[in-house]
Amino acid sequence: MSNDPSSAVAVASRGGRFSHDIGEMLSDTHLIDLTRLRAAAQAVVTCSDVFLSWLDELCHDDSLVAAAAARSYWHPNGFAKLVLHTSTDPEFRLRLHVWPASDQPHQGESNPHSHRWEFASTVVAGAGLHMVEYKENAHRGKLHARYRYGCDPTDPAALRPDGEVRLLRTNAPHVRPGQVYSCDTEVVHTVVPIAAGLTATLVIQGPRRSQSTVVYCEPGQSEDQPNGELSESDFRRLVRSVLAEA
Repeated sequence: MSNDPSSAVAVASRGGRFSHDIGEMLSDTHLIDLTRLRAAAQAVVTCSDVFLSWLDELCHDDSLVAAAAARSYWHPNGFAKLVLHTSTDPEFRLRLHVWPASDQPHQGESNPHSHRWEFASTVVAGAGLHMVEYKENAHRGKLHARYRYGCDPTDPAALRPDGEVRLLRTNAPHVRPGQVYSCDTEVVHTVVPIAAGLTATLVIQGPRRSQSTVVYCEPGQSEDQPNGELSESDFRRLVRSVLAEA
């Protein structure tokens, strides 16, 4: 396939090689940056049937399901982060975030947070996502407790207190099916599905840029929000629900 990221249709050349082809798109550079990640996500938009075919094939491979489920988890707010594919050369991950259909509004990732890596994402099922982006401000905005995530080598998943700050809302983008959202390590945001039905996004995650990131909680809110174990049957059920809705 062509390594030209503008040639999105090239990803469709071999459906069974989807993850490999995404890796080729990302590896034709000394730096996987937002431009390259956005191009890969746009290729998925252009050739969504190829991605869905690969997802279906993955779901039928017991060894791949076992490996993917072992590195995936339930977020404490009730949605799943499925790590479909990992690569070290080039360094990237393909993650499927799935909010199952619910009678109640989804919480999403409701604590403002940043990331240790850049990413680009696209909605593959459902109505889309509502984002709110923030900046720390010395005088304006709502007071939050700030925590550092990933800074403790003895417990990388722990949130360590890092003072109190005010967060000022700066932007509120909606991301609909067919659109691409990208995010660098400086962005602090929340993510909530627009509708209560099933929502799923494919996230193309680039290399880690820092060892820690920030998470903000409103005063009085507990920072103890452990992830939940995700079984192989959970993985298959979630993937099949996405395939049925996409």
